[in-house]
Parts: sequence; C-alpha cells; structure tokens
Amino acid sequence: MVSLIVAGGIGFWVVLAAGLPARYALRLRRTGAVLLTLLPLVDLVILGATVADLRGGATADRTHGLAAAYVGFSLAYGRRLVRWADGHAAHRLAGGPKPAGTPRYGAPRARYEWGVCALTLLAAVVTVALVAAVRWLVGDDARTAALGSWYPRMGLVVGVNLLIAAGYTVFPQREK
Repeated sequence: MVSLIVAGGIGFWVVLAAGLPARYALRLRRTGAVLLTLLPLVDLVILGATVADLRGGATADRTHGLAAAYVGFSLAYGRRLVRWADGHAAHRLAGGPKPAGTPRYGAPRARYEWGVCALTLLAAVVTVALVAAVRWLVGDDARTAALGSWYPRMGLVVGVNLLIAAGYTVFPQREK
C-alpha cells in the first residue's frame, strides 16, 4: 500500500512535470491543460486501490489511512500547488512575470497563514470523510478499526496549524 501511495505521489509530479512544459515550452496549450486535468485521476487510483484492498479481505492499517490523508491533502492543496508550479513555469519557460512570493511580515503573512489553515482544515475534513466512507463501504468494523486513529491525527494537524496561524496574528513579524 505504501508503494502505491509513493507511486501516486511520483505520478502526480510526473503528470505535472509533463503538463507544464507541454503548455509553455512546446506551446501545446490544450495538451498541457489535458495533462493537468489528469492530476485528480492519480487520487482516484490511490483511493480505489485502497478500497479494493480492504474489500478484498485486508485488515486496515495506518497505510490505508495514509492513502485517505494523501487524497485529502492533494484535493485541498492541489489547486494551489498547480497554480504555484504554473506561475513558475510561465516565468521560466514563457517569459511571464515572476510569481509573487509568500508574504513575510505583518498582516499579509497572517492572512496567508489563515489561508493555509483553511486548506488544512479542508484536507482534514476530506480525510475524515474518506476514512468514514471507506469504513462504511467495507462494512467490517473489526477489520477497519485502525482507520479510526486518523480522526484524532487530523484534529492534531488542524490544531497545530491553528496555533501557527494564531501566532502570526497575535505576534506578527516586523520587517527589520
């Protein structure tokens, strides 16, 4: 299962690495767009393999939950990541403007961190929903009990991100 998740992560970057040069260096805008729209397919393969593995009789372990977390974070952060990579590819391959960096100080940085926190919350909600859906689809609480450990894990991830965002709000960094 871990191999599949790693392969999915690599597949994500391979599809992204193929789509952006096709779009900018080769000037094949449609081909690049089609390749970039295939990115969610990687998530579906990982999720489908997880469900198939569990429905085939496997007992859930942390890797099955990791697959749900990978999909959750990929769905939440994927668009932002593609937009970031697209901006850098446009700059380097097509002479576009240099993308804006992450704000470093004050209220702009706090707003940025709250945006990251919102994406993390979305990722956690998707992960928890996927874990619950997989448990329901498999229908065997004894074999899927280990997936329940992902609920507090996602709560911890969101909690840490909330602390970071609150820290940048309450104690904003000042320009030197």
